[in-house]
Amino acid sequence: MAQNEVPTFKLVLVGDGGTGKTTFVKRHLSGEFEKKYLATVGVDVHPITFQTSHGAICFNTWDTAGQEKFGGLRDGYYIQGQCAIIMFDVTSRITYKNVPNWHRDLVRVCENIPIVLCGNKVDVKERKVKAKAITFHRKKNLQYYDISAKSNFNFEKPFLWLARKLVGDPNLQFTAAPALQPPTAQVDPTLMEQYKKELDLAAAQPLPDDDDDM
Repeated sequence: MAQNEVPTFKLVLVGDGGTGKTTFVKRHLSGEFEKKYLATVGVDVHPITFQTSHGAICFNTWDTAGQEKFGGLRDGYYIQGQCAIIMFDVTSRITYKNVPNWHRDLVRVCENIPIVLCGNKVDVKERKVKAKAITFHRKKNLQYYDISAKSNFNFEKPFLWLARKLVGDPNLQFTAAPALQPPTAQVDPTLMEQYKKELDLAAAQPLPDDDDDM
């Protein structure tokens, strides 16, 4: 199958600076190796390919190249986005507080696209944003995952969820593990299990009426 025949989707990656977006996309070896810089928009595009039960699927992952530090992103970043990941850092409350702003900017340009919210850096012991505080995805019908880019923890989860939505098959599976950089941090499996329980517990609670107060 020719490379240009692989179904390819534009994935928009947003979130505050310093949340680990670039570290996350660089975990996948193919994405780092083949990335392109689009000077017109000031972004790096990393093509990240997965082998699935439906054949190969490629996410052209748009990374902000740091320009989000100057405020919002230009509409050109979002236009024709087909799916998105919003990232915050579980060790920094303000990055979670800003999630609604990123979401608002995103859906203003890209209506009705599948979106995953990711809380990165769960390898860091001093977690500030606890599971019970993470409610935004439930209000907006997004998927949520705890991730740790540096340890590759849950790396493929957001992509798998998005692939299932885009292909329209909830049973789609990845048939090969992605080629990833070796981990530069470790997660504590016991702690990850505890976080999972906390997330499950939080998901069963009624949503608070207030805005996302920390």
